[in-house]
Amino acid sequence: MRSLPLAAAGLLALTLTACTAGTTAPPALGARPTTTSTGPAALPAATLELWHGFSTDVETKAFEDAIAGFTTKFPQIKVVAKKGIQDAQITQAIRGGQAPDVAASFTTDNVAQWCKSGAFQDLTPVIAQDGIDLNVLPAAARSYTEFEGRRCTMPLLADAYGLYYNKALMKGEPPPKTLSELTELTKKLTVRDAEGNIEVAGFIPSFQYYENSPSHLGPMVGAKWYNDDGTSAIGSDPAWKQLLQWQKELVDWYGYDKLEKFRKGLGDEWGAEHPFFEGKVAMVLDGEWRNAMIAADPEAKDMDYGTAPLPVADDKPDLYGSGFTAGTVIGVPKGAKHPQQAWELVKYLTTDTQSLVTLSNALRNVPTTKAAMDHPDLAKDERFATFLDIFAHPKTSTLPANVNSVFNQDAFSTFLIEWEKGAVKDLDAGLAGVDKRIDDKMKLSGG
Repeated sequence: MRSLPLAAAGLLALTLTACTAGTTAPPALGARPTTTSTGPAALPAATLELWHGFSTDVETKAFEDAIAGFTTKFPQIKVVAKKGIQDAQITQAIRGGQAPDVAASFTTDNVAQWCKSGAFQDLTPVIAQDGIDLNVLPAAARSYTEFEGRRCTMPLLADAYGLYYNKALMKGEPPPKTLSELTELTKKLTVRDAEGNIEVAGFIPSFQYYENSPSHLGPMVGAKWYNDDGTSAIGSDPAWKQLLQWQKELVDWYGYDKLEKFRKGLGDEWGAEHPFFEGKVAMVLDGEWRNAMIAADPEAKDMDYGTAPLPVADDKPDLYGSGFTAGTVIGVPKGAKHPQQAWELVKYLTTDTQSLVTLSNALRNVPTTKAAMDHPDLAKDERFATFLDIFAHPKTSTLPANVNSVFNQDAFSTFLIEWEKGAVKDLDAGLAGVDKRIDDKMKLSGG
């Protein structure tokens, strides 16, 4: 599963507060026929336009297969899918009164703005009307699809983040469960040349490395982003300081300049020269989709590797088994021409077990309902099963929805770059400064 670059998503967030759907009032979700004992009640015939970001042949075929199940159930409803659509295009269409009936997004960063602005319609009433029990979804998935009591999206498929490890490089060592074990193993597995340059890294601690964002690493220590009143908790939650001190000690052990030289010489994250594929890094933080990428790579597919939950703080062993999750979300935009039929499609794609299994097997992302995760038709070898368990873990967390989500992440990430290169002399003051930037921005946004 892929996501928008933060900068692009940030530009999108700036446009959302002005979302409109034209000058005339469009149809909205409301009362409609309910399901009968003999099958779905007849909704009026319609042609729905579904926009999504998937683009490869495998991805679009998976969507077509899932949609085929829906049209079998509702033969009077035709679905026309448009692929390769990004969030900015969806938002522009809503503002111009040309919204699709259904839209899916790879990122959860914009959910808060979509819900708050009304760009996506509130699904709460129809969820209640149809008697959908949202407890079939893990708590984290429920969290990232709503904002301030408005559930304007539903989770379609999810990402979960864990640890990948190269068994040959590990030389029989088990995957680490704590940060101290990760540190010890990183030092043991790292190989340097005669001049101290890194040839093989046990684990790369840099926040600038691929998936090592603060949102993905924060769950290792149970760090939280916001206080109960919505203000930034980065400076006041001691877990962030714990994570950063551990990370900086490992960066300093490598030597920042040596680590940067090694990192900048590595291959593309999405290409065949990924350093994990090439045996240049023994352990990496990554999402469940990496399994499919390894299997599809001619050079990497025979690699002997394993997966495990991320190691956690030594003093918080109850966190082990959890991780970070987010995922694809889908909803009914404001201005949809056929909102009732659109809701039926959203409901089918996000709650029908066979549909979710079909999508997961094809796309190798995590299905979001417990029934789909437990279904015998779900392809779940032990490497993929790791991520099902992480997603379902009660302590797995996500980045809470926030109207300034992208700005907040950028503000923190900018600070972390300065931190790891040694430019921050007072960590407490630096984190307090991050809080101030975030809180000031939220005041400007009416938060």
